[in-house]
Amino acid sequence: MKVAILCGGRGTRLREVSDLIPKPMVLVGDKPILWHIMKIYSSHGFHEFVLLLGYKGEVIREFFLNFSLHTTNVTIDLKRTDPGRLTFHGPPNEPWKVTLVDTGESAMTGARVRNAQQFLNDEDTFMVTYGDGVGDVDITRLLEFHRSHGRIASVTVVRPPGRFGELQINESVVESFIEKPQVSGGFINGGFFVFNRALFDRYLPDGDGLVLERGPLEQLIKDQQLMAFAHEGFWQPMDTPREHQLLNDVWASGKAPWKRW
Repeated sequence: MKVAILCGGRGTRLREVSDLIPKPMVLVGDKPILWHIMKIYSSHGFHEFVLLLGYKGEVIREFFLNFSLHTTNVTIDLKRTDPGRLTFHGPPNEPWKVTLVDTGESAMTGARVRNAQQFLNDEDTFMVTYGDGVGDVDITRLLEFHRSHGRIASVTVVRPPGRFGELQINESVVESFIEKPQVSGGFINGGFFVFNRALFDRYLPDGDGLVLERGPLEQLIKDQQLMAFAHEGFWQPMDTPREHQLLNDVWASGKAPWKRW
């Protein structure tokens, strides 16, 4: 099953670093947060990724085209010009298949998913998440939950501070979505979506301004096709310098909750 990761936003609240590189490439420890997200999925056996690129997408392309150079020790024999001049040391590379898709410089989240349709709708189900947050989400249980209810979409919901879009839920059915609520202690959108390919049939109309969290999710709610998978564990986005530092501190402690590999 494929995992699409939204990697194209500008990350304006993390401008001190995202002016130079796209936010998914900002380091947590010595690896981009994108690598951490992919490791979460890979630890559950999902190794095929579709990266939805936009702003500074060439930085992400270069990272994966030269993945071994970025992630392992290497000896370079400068007297040679053939591929044998490189000797890589350490464990094998990740078992990943990565598709890099230019979904538009200014496209919004829903448009990015739609613009990658040809790479995602060859299977009945695919997953989507954001390229700037981590958590100890049980991806295996999430997928089992999605398959159990038979509806088009599932969203992982969490309980951090209320500056994100809050969801009102009744017996796992999402009944409303408030984009910028006051703090109320309710669930919020934590990403880690699962969609059936029926999403493309009526929920992702043309237009680069299409925001996944507005029109598409709102219509899915009206149709009672969006279900909520409650995650009570660790979840943390990286929207601000303070959150960036928090994630680095947690990783440096050696007790990062999302590290299950």
